[in-house]
Amino acid sequence: MSQDSDKTLQLATEIVERLHKAGHDAYFAGGCVRDKLLGLPAKDYDIATSARPSDIQKLFPKTIPVGVQFGVILVVESGIPFEVATFRTEGNYEDGRRPQKVSFTDVQSDAKRRDFTVNGLYYDLRTKKVLDFVGGEKDLQQKLIRSIGKAEDRFLEDHLRMLRAARFAVQLGFSLDPETETAITKHAALIGKVSQERIREEFSKLLISPSPAVGIRMLDKLGLLKHFLPEVLVLKGVEQPAQYHPEGDVFVHTLMLLEGMGPNPPLELALGCLFHDIAKPATFERAEDRIRFHGHDRVGEEMTRKILKRLTYSNDQIDLVCALVRDHLKFKDAFQMRQSTLRRFLSEERFDLHLELHRLDCLASHKDLQAYEFCKKKYEEFKQLPPPPLRLINGEDLTKMGYLPGPSMGKILRAVEDAILEGDVLTREAALSFVKANFPRDDKK
Repeated sequence: MSQDSDKTLQLATEIVERLHKAGHDAYFAGGCVRDKLLGLPAKDYDIATSARPSDIQKLFPKTIPVGVQFGVILVVESGIPFEVATFRTEGNYEDGRRPQKVSFTDVQSDAKRRDFTVNGLYYDLRTKKVLDFVGGEKDLQQKLIRSIGKAEDRFLEDHLRMLRAARFAVQLGFSLDPETETAITKHAALIGKVSQERIREEFSKLLISPSPAVGIRMLDKLGLLKHFLPEVLVLKGVEQPAQYHPEGDVFVHTLMLLEGMGPNPPLELALGCLFHDIAKPATFERAEDRIRFHGHDRVGEEMTRKILKRLTYSNDQIDLVCALVRDHLKFKDAFQMRQSTLRRFLSEERFDLHLELHRLDCLASHKDLQAYEFCKKKYEEFKQLPPPPLRLINGEDLTKMGYLPGPSMGKILRAVEDAILEGDVLTREAALSFVKANFPRDDKK
């Protein structure tokens, strides 16, 4: 355990003990109990209690009523928020997300309103025992994700649970209980009614799980993928040149990239792997028995931007992933690049992710890593160099020299930067001389 996780556990324990001292039942609940039984580090500690929201707010000096109408209070200790929820049962769901009303109850009934048996477990600090009212321990042993109660009812209550079921199965390396799987398949179209923000959160967790390719195949099998990410399914059956892609079609190739990622990959890398060839179906051409995908990098950037915006990823995430898609073909030209072009390429934000995507792309196809090794070596060398002074002169300097603002001025500044990157221009005076020599006064327009 790290010091941070030790501290979190200690604070969570103190919250439970304070509730006990005030005469309330209180238990660790849900994922932290599941992870403890699986020998995994807990990401956070949720607490279920008989205390009412008003009791919780009186007991703790800093609270946030994030869902007080549902009995949920955040208790903040040492800057760390802990979800403390009153035992409850839930009424009918009308919007496929939240119950119309809740009623406060006991721990047994609280367990029965949860989503999956492996998440319906409680841990009693006083007795050091797990409380299991739904068969969660058995399902942990059998590595099953099973809905609590009737699976169909659980998914009609909250449609996102269908995607959560797949995410938990992939994260934990479990299988879906047959009844749970059947119910998801039957109601898969309802995922289209879930907000894109909630879908994004679950889908992102699936993509950075230990087996994201398994997750994509599971979402496809369950019928979920076609309702929120149909663009990926179009990759199926899209033929590729056998000499470069002996592995098979674009869908197979894409999943091989996801399979090749290491543990806990950056989300942007996972998204880059998933979308790097997203435009191949749209750009497929066969001429004289040759297959081409002309411009699939540029078209892919546009498609990826639309998809990620739809899924409400942040602008920074979108820009980075789009750059990965747009530039993933540049590596093949690295040997012929001028020094200035290569150094610009190596200067891309998070070039380490560009490198890793290219490596995975190669390993999932022709296995030729020459361009990867060349760029990796140059990148390591480039990182040791002091940053070049790219702003030796600016537009104001050019204006004083008589050049008019416009595209031509941008062309001149770009040429100066190239000369700096090539090592031909090192000082401000040299930059001004370079402009005079290469862009004579007659060209001032």
